[in-house]
Amino acid sequence: MTPPFVFMDLRTADADVSRRFYTDLFGWRVADVPAGAEPVPMFVDADGAWGGLTRLAADDDRRPQWVPYVSVTDLEDAAKRATDLGARVVRPRVDLPVGSVTVIEDPAGATVALWEPSA
Repeated sequence: MTPPFVFMDLRTADADVSRRFYTDLFGWRVADVPAGAEPVPMFVDADGAWGGLTRLAADDDRRPQWVPYVSVTDLEDAAKRATDLGARVVRPRVDLPVGSVTVIEDPAGATVALWEPSA
């Protein structure tokens, strides 16, 4: 079976502290990757970026957490099926140059990102 997770996002209140912690603990490399107006810190390896460091917004009351991304073929359909099954959308669709994402919270409270890569 192919692993279902295609990316990981670390939502953190302090990206600098998280960057140092994971670099010191595991030796993970972090690079500032160009993305729009400002570079975004990303966990990278020889194959490219595999995870991001996202600073929590001041008005976001969720705790810092790791959010796995699961690839889907139709983002709108996957989000609708998720909500029909009791999930809650916590971040509506965001379209990026490399794909689109919707973040949901499952009925038990766990967060997962639905990811549709660009064609």
